[in-house]
Amino acid sequence: MSHVPHELHEEFPQDRERLHELKMSNAHFVRLADRYHDVNRAIHRAEAEVEPTSDDILEEMKKQRLHLKDEIASLLRS
Repeated sequence: MSHVPHELHEEFPQDRERLHELKMSNAHFVRLADRYHDVNRAIHRAEAEVEPTSDDILEEMKKQRLHLKDEIASLLRS
């Protein structure tokens, strides 16, 4: 495990301006980004053992993060 948070600006470095634009103009994107941030932070805390959790819950959170990242990527492409 890397214990490194996967922030959106790090996941999509080439889209920093578009991320900002969507954050300022698209309520759906804001909800997705907020949810991504919450799940991402929970994963980071679990991996760093700040808030230990079961492997099953950690894997479910990682699936949620991946799904949110896919949705965000789709919005970035549109």
